[in-house]
Amino acid sequence: MSQTPLIENVPTHLIAGPLGSGKTTLLRNLMKQRPDNEQWAILINEFGEVGIDAALLKTSDSGIQLAEIPGGCLCCVNGVPFQVGLGRLLRKVRPHRLFIEASGLGHPQNLLQQLAAPPWQGTLALQPLVMVLDAPKLVSGHKLVPAQQQALPLAGLVVLNKAENLSLHERSWLADQLLPTPSIFCLQANLSLTQLPLAPTPSLHTAPQVMSHDSVLPGEIWRDALDWHCLARQHGDYHSIGWKMHPHSTFRFAAVHDWLASFQWQRAKGALHTDEGWFTFNGLDGNTGEWQASEWRQDNRLELIATAPLARDKLEYALRAALILTPALDPRTWS
Repeated sequence: MSQTPLIENVPTHLIAGPLGSGKTTLLRNLMKQRPDNEQWAILINEFGEVGIDAALLKTSDSGIQLAEIPGGCLCCVNGVPFQVGLGRLLRKVRPHRLFIEASGLGHPQNLLQQLAAPPWQGTLALQPLVMVLDAPKLVSGHKLVPAQQQALPLAGLVVLNKAENLSLHERSWLADQLLPTPSIFCLQANLSLTQLPLAPTPSLHTAPQVMSHDSVLPGEIWRDALDWHCLARQHGDYHSIGWKMHPHSTFRFAAVHDWLASFQWQRAKGALHTDEGWFTFNGLDGNTGEWQASEWRQDNRLELIATAPLARDKLEYALRAALILTPALDPRTWS
C-alpha cells in the first residue's frame, strides 16, 4: 500500500504589519498572480473572534485554499489551535506555497522564531518576513508598537503602502529611516509576486495532488435565520466585538453605513448580504473605504475593534434595525 508523501520545504511567506496597513489587500493582489501550476494555502489570524479576512479574500479560484484562526495572535504558535489549524491545512492542500497573515496586534519576531523550529522545521521553508506599513502615518510621526518595531530589522522587505500622495522628499526620508532593510513604495499594496523576498532554500517543489477543493473554513450551525452568534474579547487597550449571521439575513445597505457612522471605532470589517448584493468592506479609523462586490456566501460577518468598550446590546439592537424583514427570516418558513 502506497504511503502519502511527506510534506517538506513548503515555501512559507509571513505577512505582518499593524492594523489597517494593507496586509489583506496585499494578499488579495498576490492571489491574482498565482501560477496555474501552483496550489496555494493561506492561513489567516485576526485579533477578533469572528474572522473577517477569510471573507475578504474569498475567491472562486480552486487553486487557493483558506483557513482561519480567529482570536488572539499567532505569536502563540505552539498552542493547540494553531498547530491543529496549520497541520490540517497542510495535509488537506499539500501546497506549493503557504502564506500566513499575522494579526496586526501580534508579535512577528516570536512567530518567525517558532515557525523555524520544531515541529515546523523541515516542513516549512520559511521565507524572509514581509512587513506592510502605512507610509503616511509613519511620515506624520506615528510610532509602531514595540512588537512591530522589533520585527523591522528581521524583514526581508518593507512594503510602504498608501504612498501615492507622498512627496519625493518624504519618500527619501522614510526610506533612509528603514535602511538597511529593503523597502518599496506602493499604492493599495500592489506588489508583484516576483518582488517577494526569497530565502536560499530549495526551489518550489512539485506538490502531490490536492485531495479536495473544498473550503477548509468551518461551517456554522444555526437554530434559525435570526440566530446571531456574537463573539467579543479584550487584549490590552483593544476591544473587539463581532457577529456571524445567517446568509438568509439581508441588510439595507444605506442603514449599515449609517450604523457604522454612529459611533467610533479603529477597525471595522464585514462581509454582508445587502439589498444591493453581497459586499465586503475593510475600514480604518471611522472610514469604511470602498465596498467591494464579493463572492462570499457562507454567512454574514461583521467585526469592530475599538480602544473603548463596545456596548453589545446597544450596537446589536441598532444593527438588527437594518435588517430587511422577509419570509426568509421567519423561522417557520426557513429550511
